[in-house]
Amino acid sequence: MVEKLQVNRWLRQLLPSLDERGLVLLTGSRQTGKTTLVRGLYTNLPYFNLDAIEYREQLGAVSSFAWSDTVGAAVLDEVQKEPALLDKVKFAYDAGDLDFSALLGSAQILLLKRVKESLAGRVFVYELFPLMLSELAAGTSALRIPLLGRVLASASPLEVLEKEARVLLGRADDDLRRAEQHLLEWGGMPGLLALEVPRRTQWLKSFEATYLERDLGDLARLDDLKPFRRFQQLAGLRSGQMLSFSELARDAGMAVETARRYLEYLRLSYQAFLLQPFSENLTSQVVKTPKIFWADCGLLRSLTGRDPDAPVDGHFFETYCAAEIVKYLRSMQLNAQVFYYRTRSGLEIDFLLQTPKGILAMEVKGRENVSKSDIRSMKRIQKELGERWLGGVVLYRGREVYEIEKGYWAVPTYRLFGDRNP
Repeated sequence: MVEKLQVNRWLRQLLPSLDERGLVLLTGSRQTGKTTLVRGLYTNLPYFNLDAIEYREQLGAVSSFAWSDTVGAAVLDEVQKEPALLDKVKFAYDAGDLDFSALLGSAQILLLKRVKESLAGRVFVYELFPLMLSELAAGTSALRIPLLGRVLASASPLEVLEKEARVLLGRADDDLRRAEQHLLEWGGMPGLLALEVPRRTQWLKSFEATYLERDLGDLARLDDLKPFRRFQQLAGLRSGQMLSFSELARDAGMAVETARRYLEYLRLSYQAFLLQPFSENLTSQVVKTPKIFWADCGLLRSLTGRDPDAPVDGHFFETYCAAEIVKYLRSMQLNAQVFYYRTRSGLEIDFLLQTPKGILAMEVKGRENVSKSDIRSMKRIQKELGERWLGGVVLYRGREVYEIEKGYWAVPTYRLFGDRNP
């Protein structure tokens, strides 16, 4: 891992070139590096940050008819600040006078009504998340597809695991383990890499304040932020657990519908995400409650008052794993979905990765060893899934990739989310 602000991002390889006709929408949490990425890739495009009221006023005065000549292909940052500009971009694009523009926003503005109406069928949507382990470990070196990506791309995931070295030696192992420890302690916000340790805590606290004042302000107009702040902390303390809106609302002292609306704000602003339960009854009646997860471990620690060196409990470690999986799937726009499985009788599997080729099950254990009892739940649903079953993996904090028994593998988390030659 290199402690530099500029690290390679997977999304740089996916974003279209200026030669391709289309509109690019890049969204994600604040401070994930959207501006740095786009300005570094589209160096010849003029840049307008709509945080500046002057830009909002100047661009707002440009007519739709003059947009292509006056503004043309450009980068419009924080575009949610002035959504009316989207209609002007759409007009110029539909008229054939504009072939390319990059639109940036720090909330999932595509899901908001104005963007749906304005740019449907015209925009390529990308999401930039906090750094993934594979990016952090590679630093400025070339990115390599992590084991997770190679497993999901194969029709026989277990054959991929069979070819993996049992252990890594030297720098390859050290870089990946250091990168994972950084993510568990500080999270993946790029801005932290250039700071000394004492300043990182201050940076995370500043991010919290900025989020409440700016990102939340783009989504809602709340006269009093204290109830939302309380709700945010209580939701963070439930990361990695099933979410009961009624219990959360009761603890936060608000109506259930208010709690639902606040959670949607957290989701739209990339603070948290939900994993839905696998709805198919495989062994007995399944629960229908989603699980909540925080998208970044550093922000979660800061929000809930956990020190960076505080022990990692099971829910926190599961949050880290869920975030790494979701970040990779959504960043790479893979045709795969993640669910969890739990029955009313208590049978639970942490993750079911559903792909066109079948279903891969994963159990998360926040310890350095694995036992055969860890695969018991997966074995119970293997028969029910039949030909859809791809195999079972136990993610743990040890160092060895090995077969527990036929069809079930133990894989260190840093090996799954990284590459053997970072």
